[in-house]
Amino acid sequence: MNGDFKERLRDFVEWWRCYCKGDEKGEAQIFLDRLFQAFGHKGILEAGGTLEFRIRAKKGVNFADLVWKPILLIEMKKRNTDLSKHYEQAWKYWIELIPDRPRYVVLCNFDEFWIYDFNYQLYEPMDKIKVDNLPEHWGALAFLLPEVKKPVFRNNLIEVTAGAAEKVADLFKSLIARGIEREVAQRFVLQCVLASFSEDIDLLPKYLFTTLVDECLRGKSSYDLLGDLFRRMNEPGETAYGRYKGVDYFNGGLFATVEPLELNTDELNLLYEASYKYDWSKIKPAIFGTIFEDSMNQNERHATGAHFTSENDIQKIVYPTIVVPWRNRIESATTIKELNNLLNEIWSFKVLDPACGSGNFLYIAYRELKRVEKSIIDKIREVRIRNKSKNREETGLSFLSAANFYGIDISNFAVELAKVTLMIAKKLAYDELHVHEDVLPLENLDDNIICADALFVDWPEVDAIIGNPPFQSKNKMQDEFGTEYLHKLRSSYSRIPGRADYCVYWFRKAHEVMKPNSRAGLVGTNSIRQNYSRIGGLDYITQNNGTIVEAVSNQLWSGDANVHVSIVNWIKGDFSGRKKLILKDKIIDDIGVITSSLMPGVDLNVTKTLKCNENSKGCYQGQTHGHEGFLLTPEQAIELIKEEKNLDVVFPYLGTKDLFVKKNRLPSRYVIDFQSKNVVEARAYSKPFSLIMQKVLPVRKKKAMLEQERNKKILDIDPDAKVNKHHNNFLRYWWRLSYAREELIEQISKIKRYIVCSQVTKRPIFEFISSRIRPNASLIVFPFEDDYSFGILQSSVHWSWFTAKCSTLREDYRYTSNTVFDTFPWPQTPSSENIIKVAKASRELRQVRDFLLKENNLNLRELYRTMELPGENPLKKAQQKLDYAVIETYGFTKKDYLEELLNLNLNIYQKEEEGQHVLGPGLPNITTISYNDVFSDDYLKME
Repeated sequence: MNGDFKERLRDFVEWWRCYCKGDEKGEAQIFLDRLFQAFGHKGILEAGGTLEFRIRAKKGVNFADLVWKPILLIEMKKRNTDLSKHYEQAWKYWIELIPDRPRYVVLCNFDEFWIYDFNYQLYEPMDKIKVDNLPEHWGALAFLLPEVKKPVFRNNLIEVTAGAAEKVADLFKSLIARGIEREVAQRFVLQCVLASFSEDIDLLPKYLFTTLVDECLRGKSSYDLLGDLFRRMNEPGETAYGRYKGVDYFNGGLFATVEPLELNTDELNLLYEASYKYDWSKIKPAIFGTIFEDSMNQNERHATGAHFTSENDIQKIVYPTIVVPWRNRIESATTIKELNNLLNEIWSFKVLDPACGSGNFLYIAYRELKRVEKSIIDKIREVRIRNKSKNREETGLSFLSAANFYGIDISNFAVELAKVTLMIAKKLAYDELHVHEDVLPLENLDDNIICADALFVDWPEVDAIIGNPPFQSKNKMQDEFGTEYLHKLRSSYSRIPGRADYCVYWFRKAHEVMKPNSRAGLVGTNSIRQNYSRIGGLDYITQNNGTIVEAVSNQLWSGDANVHVSIVNWIKGDFSGRKKLILKDKIIDDIGVITSSLMPGVDLNVTKTLKCNENSKGCYQGQTHGHEGFLLTPEQAIELIKEEKNLDVVFPYLGTKDLFVKKNRLPSRYVIDFQSKNVVEARAYSKPFSLIMQKVLPVRKKKAMLEQERNKKILDIDPDAKVNKHHNNFLRYWWRLSYAREELIEQISKIKRYIVCSQVTKRPIFEFISSRIRPNASLIVFPFEDDYSFGILQSSVHWSWFTAKCSTLREDYRYTSNTVFDTFPWPQTPSSENIIKVAKASRELRQVRDFLLKENNLNLRELYRTMELPGENPLKKAQQKLDYAVIETYGFTKKDYLEELLNLNLNIYQKEEEGQHVLGPGLPNITTISYNDVFSDDYLKME
């Protein structure tokens, strides 16, 4: 950095030395303002920060000293304050700060900055900087600069953990590459891992393992030295003499079998680097296993930690499901008897993770419960002192053990990792809580954590179920698991809709096996709150004595950057306490009911499918070609349609990208579509037919054959099994598109234009398309050609229903005809004046839109992104005018469209049940309206 910056930092430190007394109330604001000035800002307010930022609390309001979204939260404490005691306060403040939650959190006592990144490293500061060292060590606060720079931290334990995991994983891969049996290599490497931890956390004599590896590098045999060490670790009692003096009995199951290996020089170097270069006392067991397992499976040598689940995300399960209920009970207990009862209960409290992986969730649950156990003991001590009790004997802190924790996983290696993780947890918890008792021998967890498919074994009876079940969408389950497994799954869980996502089976089984008043907290794909997945899981839970007490509706999961999840914590029974729902842009405390949709407000799960909509032929998904052989470039299409009759089967083919990303919004591909023609009729179009026969037929033959082979295996086991036949059906009509949507094509062929929207979208964008153009499956099609219908669909009224009733793909909304269109109530008493007003407003909106696109050289997506910005926008005005006309047509009086739409949906349904007349989708048949009032000629068409 330049000299001026360093000089400003030195000036700040000099000011601090001369004038700062460390008074939290009197000096915090000026201290922070001076700090911002030192980093190049005019001041906090000019930078956009807020002093004394209001944060909701359980009782009243708290005030954070500084919030500078989305970068920083700072909490000041007076001089000489132990900042570690205020960590939890800072974390609770940070949790509440949505939207735009700050990335970094700083605790400061006027002499020292403790810098946290809770998304990355939950408990330990990423760095600590003395104020008087700021000119030299400002890098950890680099995010304070006007042009934010990536901070440089000196206590990045994630990087330390990933580095150590990579070395050990490379050792494992080397063993496998030279022919060592996988099970032997796994056990040996895990024994090395536990030994590396143990020598740095005082379970083995200091440096013993590293020294042994060094001696092997100098010519001695790892078969002898390491093999003998592992045998001593499995012998009862402490080794009294010799080379292994001081080695205690570990047990733990891991050393029950010792198969020593003779390592080559490269392998010894990897092991030495792992044990010597890294301080294993700083390695994070909560993520080590996942990173280790991930890096073992990489084709390239790296272990970035990109796929581990952050401790902060794990806490979103552990904290509300386990910690909060216990803390509430401790807070309300006032007598020694009540507290002793709690202590006895926690000693028998059991936790299960039925998809435990390498033990991340179990590790954090163990650590948190040990802290809860200590808080009970501390309170017993406080009550005894307050009551001047003569009986003040200390209560031990060793009864809650790793044996209280259970796990199931389908991967044998993950199971072994989980055992090691929990073994280490015991020692680290004892050190943190200053428990002066022997840690060794470790518990043998072979009966607690087992290798099995959790969906097909009995689960132990426990008090809490936590975890992160496998993410697999319903569409990929067959490819991932195979037809046989899928048949077994659906046969065993026929009570769950076949179109539910895989994680739903864990939610369902968890609730079925839970005992009364026990709790569960699970992570699921965000589809668990939608459609078939919701029906199979959360609907069942809430309808069968389950109460959701805290949930995250939708968030990006730290375990995989491409997965959006929902987090649900529930109790099997009634719950009258505070319920909390976390949305993307706000947190709702004390919500009365959290519905199975994990949304506030009106419960739209009670909506009804309307016959007038379902039978209207008013909503379809576009065509699925199923094979690239059906698609043509414009040049290929022009060549084919030189023969005029081919116009019958060659069409422009429009997809979402063409419509929303291209500036002319026109198709870039064509499609060969024989519709319902039989093979003889299709053969008459010789050139198009020949293309399909060459490109599509061989592939469909092959896929049908593979499907038959898979089905035979299933039918041999169960002759009554339901098997997939869609590839066989595709072969039967191989010259046709996979899903040609004959009914849709028939509907649009009767009209000049039709309405489309993207099936998956973030924004409400509808458009008229020429009926000569074929829509592909990325589009939802509404075969209406009138401006009134367009206006209803383009309105905010329809959008609010769409976003509330649809499914989602990551953060985008997915239009689903059965849940959105089939339930959406259209206006029931529109006057001719209303209809004309809506039609006119919809035309004007399209005119404004077309003008803005052309004048500003934008595509539709770019134009609609401007709607999200503050300030004047002609398109916003046009949309508002349309919305007013639609609201007036409905006769709505409230701002909450959803409540009024729900009431209208139920009202229409009741009328249909009674045989009364209702209005379905589309333009009502009103004779006083002329053609020109509701029809126009603006639509996308090929020249």
